Amino acid sequence: MSSVRHKLLGELIGTALLLAVVIGSGIMAEKLSGGNVAVALLANTLATVGGLYILIEVFGPVSGAHFNPAVSSVMAWRGNLPRALWLPYVAAQLLGALLGAWLAHSMFDLSILQWSGKVRSGAGQWIAEAVATAGLLLVILRAPPTRVAPMVAAYIGAAYWFTASTSFANPAAAFGRMFSDTFAGIAPASVPGFVLAELAGAAMGVMLHGLLGAPLRAPLPESPYPDGPP
Repeated sequence: MSSVRHKLLGELIGTALLLAVVIGSGIMAEKLSGGNVAVALLANTLATVGGLYILIEVFGPVSGAHFNPAVSSVMAWRGNLPRALWLPYVAAQLLGALLGAWLAHSMFDLSILQWSGKVRSGAGQWIAEAVATAGLLLVILRAPPTRVAPMVAAYIGAAYWFTASTSFANPAAAFGRMFSDTFAGIAPASVPGFVLAELAGAAMGVMLHGLLGAPLRAPLPESPYPDGPP
């Protein structure tokens, strides 16, 4: 069983790598897309989906692979994470997000210390973040344990495109991305609105999970019509 030190290190490193994937792929996509924002977003999405899947598989057995204060808050509330570890988990995630942004900048020879100037604000953006985070928590809570990684990665990839905010769905990601004036950045003044929407979305995801009842874990019964329906 992982010690507390291993868990916190897992959350720090995992969150740092996640932010490096998101920000770094955004920088690369913007460099190579020739100004085509749709192509840049597609490249950013594909890198994030692949990176998130791998990071959950690698760090899941160590820390649970939350990488997200909203997820850790829900897990602590449900008793899946010891409440004494909630604040250390959040601190590790926030520090990891900051380090991940700096790592991405260093890999592309950019100024390490930056503030994003990309304003992301307004009711549509906040609703999108609430929806994205509610869906994320719903997937996490209802996915079969062996399929969490691919289902979460696939959901986030889809949410990049169906939400107006490109689905941050993570207060740590919003925090880290405000330190990057690149394709994936967010202006510091926009972060509080995103974080509040994400926390509200997490609560909605828990509520929806409760309304749906316990997820089916066993296979559905065989069809009563072996040769197809009449």
